[in-house]
Amino acid sequence: MSLLIGLTGGMGSGKSTVAEILKKKGAYILNADLICRELVEPGKPALQEIQDHFGKKVIQQDGQLDRSELSRIVFDDPSKKKVLENILHPKVFEEEQTRYEALCQKEGPVLVLVDAALLIESGNYRKMDKNIVVVCSDEERIHRLLKRDTLTEAEILKRIKSQAPLSEKIKFADYVVDNNHDLQSLELEVDKVYTELVEILKSKSKS
Repeated sequence: MSLLIGLTGGMGSGKSTVAEILKKKGAYILNADLICRELVEPGKPALQEIQDHFGKKVIQQDGQLDRSELSRIVFDDPSKKKVLENILHPKVFEEEQTRYEALCQKEGPVLVLVDAALLIESGNYRKMDKNIVVVCSDEERIHRLLKRDTLTEAEILKRIKSQAPLSEKIKFADYVVDNNHDLQSLELEVDKVYTELVEILKSKSKS
């Protein structure tokens, strides 16, 4: 038996860094954002559904989804954000399950992480064996995002507020990873979590 682990955190909290550390240790990663990008490629049903709901203005001349335009629309209107999530979430969940089952069949007992920004908000955390939430102060998150992205501070704050607060997310966490310090401290925290998950996997495989 394998172990399916949910990994989430707020925008800029460092969950992608945690995912990379766990990957190096041997975990398999299912990145919800990358899966979502594949599902909205030209010719895919999800892209047509998005066009039907939001119009041709969200489609570029080359047929690709105009992510910037779509983001502008949904982050300015919670009801439209909900429409987009209703289109994408079921398809992403289905693809994650398909890939998880394929990994289990091919690799045997393994640790598989679903790296998803909206793991809690979407309700997908309920399908996980365990959930990890990466936390970081709002100040540090904004600082990192201003260095990383081209978004303004106002745009960053709007997107942070569109997600559930970290104080809410940790209520659903089996493990809380603190990323307020340096990379070495983060690696030590992640190592403790990974060690415990491996022990759970071994126990589960024996039963």
